[in-house]
Amino acid sequence: MRDVRRSFGRTVALDGLTWGARPGEVTCVLGPNGAGKTTAVEIATGLQRPDGGTVQVLGTAPWGADAGHRARVGVMLQDGGLPQSVRPVALLRHLARLWQDPADVDALAARLGIDAYATTPVRRLSGGQRQRVALAAALIGRPEVAFLDEPTAGLDPHARREVHAIIRETADAGTATVVTTHSFEEAERLADRIVVIVAGRAVADGTLAEVAGARGLEETYFALTDGESR
Repeated sequence: MRDVRRSFGRTVALDGLTWGARPGEVTCVLGPNGAGKTTAVEIATGLQRPDGGTVQVLGTAPWGADAGHRARVGVMLQDGGLPQSVRPVALLRHLARLWQDPADVDALAARLGIDAYATTPVRRLSGGQRQRVALAAALIGRPEVAFLDEPTAGLDPHARREVHAIIRETADAGTATVVTTHSFEEAERLADRIVVIVAGRAVADGTLAEVAGARGLEETYFALTDGESR
């Protein structure tokens, strides 16, 4: 996206945001709460329409894109967006049928531990369990681009490590993988590129070494975001 703007009344969510992600890489997007990360993801996935600027995902403007485009993009949003009465593995099997070359449902469910609560309705799952199902739903179709909004929020350390491995493998298979996170450790472990968003603008964009420099990612992040409450 280039020079993207988005406002809600007097609140400016994105103020000329420019950044991109590359195939085969994990791009970690960091920033304070309210910086515009989720708005940027929702615009990139066609859930919101920008007020201005240019957005291209796989050569297509996401807003109003057809089903063929959407079939190439995997999305995991903060609220999950999961139907509440469905059972996790049944949902994944249904989603797999919508894709031409889906991942193995049983293998993915086992790897994420979803098989342990395969027949429990989504509404009865814990937050961490829902996170795993939402991640599996985003990746079941082997998308060319994946947007994962805080995919490890609420997960225990063992589950987080497995999710990191899956994300890395997804990128290594050629997917442009975008991960929003508040975790410096997660970004340092996963990222090929780092984007830091502050007040709706990208204040840093580059490799981990380019962004972190000699000071390290955490210190650099706080220097970039100091005084920002949104």
